[in-house]
Amino acid sequence: MTTFTTGTDTLTRDALAVLQPGFAGTTAPDWIRRRLGEGLASVALFGRNVTTAEQVTALTAQLRAERDDLLVAIDEESGDVTRLEVRTGSSFPGSHALGAVDDTGLTRGVARELGRRLAECGVNFNWAPSADVNANPDNPVIGVRSFGGDTALVARHTAAYVEGLQSTGVAACTKHFPGHGDTSVDSHHAVPHIDLDATTLHERELQPFRAAIAAGTRAVMSAHIRVPVLDPDRPATLSRRILTDLLRGELGYQGLIVTDGMEMRAISGTYGLEHGVVLAIAAGADAICVGGGLCDEGTVQSLQAALVQAVRSGELPEERLADAAARVRSLADWTAGVRRSPAATADPEPEIGLRAARRAVTVTRAAGSTPVTGPVYVATFNPAPNIAVGDETPWGVGAELERLLPGTVTGHFTGPDAGAVALKAAAGRRVVAVVRDEHRHPWMRTALDTLLAAAPDTVVVEMGVPQSAPRGALHIATHGAARVCGVAAAETVAAG
Repeated sequence: MTTFTTGTDTLTRDALAVLQPGFAGTTAPDWIRRRLGEGLASVALFGRNVTTAEQVTALTAQLRAERDDLLVAIDEESGDVTRLEVRTGSSFPGSHALGAVDDTGLTRGVARELGRRLAECGVNFNWAPSADVNANPDNPVIGVRSFGGDTALVARHTAAYVEGLQSTGVAACTKHFPGHGDTSVDSHHAVPHIDLDATTLHERELQPFRAAIAAGTRAVMSAHIRVPVLDPDRPATLSRRILTDLLRGELGYQGLIVTDGMEMRAISGTYGLEHGVVLAIAAGADAICVGGGLCDEGTVQSLQAALVQAVRSGELPEERLADAAARVRSLADWTAGVRRSPAATADPEPEIGLRAARRAVTVTRAAGSTPVTGPVYVATFNPAPNIAVGDETPWGVGAELERLLPGTVTGHFTGPDAGAVALKAAAGRRVVAVVRDEHRHPWMRTALDTLLAAAPDTVVVEMGVPQSAPRGALHIATHGAARVCGVAAAETVAAG
């Protein structure tokens, strides 16, 4: 069908309005400030944009001087995926730890305190929570980012998180629709397939999204996954059947639909970035997340131009682009309105994250185990991090144990000989072995075998999904690697 533009200015402004780009630096670059005057309605912050809370506050104020109703988005799941505390580790445990406690009041409170801190920094749109059901323990990208493997548990905590976060005026973005929990491929690298029957999909994957919608989530993020039972041809982000027919039609969702990062190879490597963006808007997406990798003005220009050209050629109906832009502006209006409301002001709860992390710790003691009474050797076994988590954020228990047990030394190890090398480095001292998803890494399992055979009094701290059977003189599962999870684990070790 041929479409007719109502005016170049409106068209180009709408094409800018649907983009959520990132940028480099800790202050607002001139090109971003200029684009805000031309119609850009959102920006995204990543770890590279953050040094301190005060700096982020100054940055968002600088941006809002150009556009007061600006959406400032961030990928702040807390736990393993943190941007606001990228260099120190999060003050809040992640979703898996909250699911392990299974107290929806606590989850709501943690999300409320997180939202309060984000709002204080001028951030009003958070790409969280993850509503993925962790159905595949070998999932390389979700894991502790999920509340758990039980559908009902994930649904109730997703809803509680949405309610807590949005009570502060920060929009929640429930992800990754229609569910990324049963994949064995990371969509940062390729297109994952989920070969589920329709019954399993509706009864397991979609239930947490239904709960989020009922709780009023202001945004939903699409996943770059192929679900043949829904659409055999296109991944969810580019599928009208999934975004429009299922999410909008069957589930009745009327809020903003935002894509996962479009530079991810699942899209850019298969369809091309510009064409992928056009296909996503045509399928029913309203906002385009881009900037985790590409964060320059040229990327914004090329995507804006691709959308404008698609409308002019008839590939993308102008009314679809206008509708998408209107939904972005509507969310911006909501955040601006709630921000000015006294009801959105939450009382600070600075210790709620640590309290939650302590409650999430699970301890298993072997018969005859002896308490830790002095300095130890902390052997941290480092797996390769996925892109969502990144490699900038410190994790483990070493720093806290060095404080609690003076004389403690920490080493980091990886690879097939990690256990033997760590044992030699320990030089007879008692070992605290720190692992992350032991069940997914054969070399890590071998390292623990080596340590425990030579030193049965070794303490094991699992900071990923505790899928493997507990072992060691003392086994501590934290259900995540946030800074506060490390603190809670170290306290447990030092307490004996």
